[in-house]
Amino acid sequence: MKRLPLRKFSLVSLRDLLVAVAPTAVLVLAACIVAYIVVDPAPPRHVILATGQENSAYEEFGRKYATILARDGIKVDPQRTLGSEDNLQRLIDGKADIAFVQSGSTSEAQAERRGLVSLGSLFTEPVWLFLRERDAHGRKRDMDSIVQLKGLRINLGPEGTGVPKLFRQVLAVNGLEPRQLKLSALENTPATVELLAGHIDGLVFSSAPEAPLIQMLLQTPGIRLFNFRQAEAYTRRLPFLTHVVLPRGIVDLGRDIPAQDFHLIAPTATLVAREDLHPALIDLFVKAATEIHGGTGWFQQQGQFPSPRYTEIPVAREAAKYYRDGPPFLQRYLSFWLANLFDRLWVVVVALAALIIPLSKIVPPLYVWRIRSRVYRWYGELRAVEQALENAKDEHRDEAREELLRRLDGIEQRVNHISIPLAYADALYGLRSHINFVRQRVRLMLAAKNPA
Repeated sequence: MKRLPLRKFSLVSLRDLLVAVAPTAVLVLAACIVAYIVVDPAPPRHVILATGQENSAYEEFGRKYATILARDGIKVDPQRTLGSEDNLQRLIDGKADIAFVQSGSTSEAQAERRGLVSLGSLFTEPVWLFLRERDAHGRKRDMDSIVQLKGLRINLGPEGTGVPKLFRQVLAVNGLEPRQLKLSALENTPATVELLAGHIDGLVFSSAPEAPLIQMLLQTPGIRLFNFRQAEAYTRRLPFLTHVVLPRGIVDLGRDIPAQDFHLIAPTATLVAREDLHPALIDLFVKAATEIHGGTGWFQQQGQFPSPRYTEIPVAREAAKYYRDGPPFLQRYLSFWLANLFDRLWVVVVALAALIIPLSKIVPPLYVWRIRSRVYRWYGELRAVEQALENAKDEHRDEAREELLRRLDGIEQRVNHISIPLAYADALYGLRSHINFVRQRVRLMLAAKNPA
């Protein structure tokens, strides 16, 4: 008789173990997926950035943010707006996720109530008051005080820009009423055309010097920049303003433009977001802000911006941590999405710990039950044979005995084909002995009823 090699048998049934583990594994996997998606969702791939008017510094910087974040698969949609006030309202209404907002546009209490957070101040955006050098009669203007604007045609831009509110505060500290000037509300580009055509006497911008219109007007003959000689006093009266100096020759050293230092007053531009902006995106925007605004400029030193200072809006916790500690550890060495994946895995770890420990106590009994159930279910067949034996009538005892013995032979034949791990072989051998016990009982009981 050919002997089966011992390696054909195993102490553990891998198939049964997998079947026993499967429900637990599926449950754990489902919990991990739910935790991964619901508890800490992945950052969105599309963000709306409210910028500013055509040819404004906000619009220029919006394009730069879109370019930088596109490297990490984030689509930034820069939306042209009227300016700071409009941007603030869009954030409040949920029409934008992030926006450029000028300091002084809101208060800390209002920002907290409206669910807004700051990602840091980005740059100073001076108040540029450009005036025609000569009046309508060709006489040269020599202005050194805001009071001298009385009666002039000055464009402040639309209400949504933030400039009208800011300049009215400037007028107020000088004791002027807006009605004492002829104010208009054209957007920057058409207002510049009107200024060059002589239809207005001056216009007011509040913007970074990178704005194309600022660059152009600083070099336009016949257009003069107003010098805020009392700039330091303005910063005392309006604390959200800072005093900055436009150095002589900074525009064009060769042509000595400007020909003198100009003192300017300047709010700061802040990157403001809704408080529900994904934390990973906050890190990404602050990182981009460092790349865009971190260098030297006309009014800033290396590394001065971006900064958690110069803003009345509460700084987001993730942004404050970035300014304090630098980029998250994983983002220094991995791509954004891979770093974000590992950063979110702690949620999965918590889900695993919460489920695996209790479920691991269920798997061993389930495995044992599955193995032993292959044996135990045949005891039901044996019990049915015994019941048939008890009910067998004397007149049919021979037929009953042959039928019961055939049933027992069939049971034994199928039991012999049961595959069971060696660790549970005792149950299989016990079943086979019980089959033989019932067979002997059938023979003895029926023989006793009909002695030879």
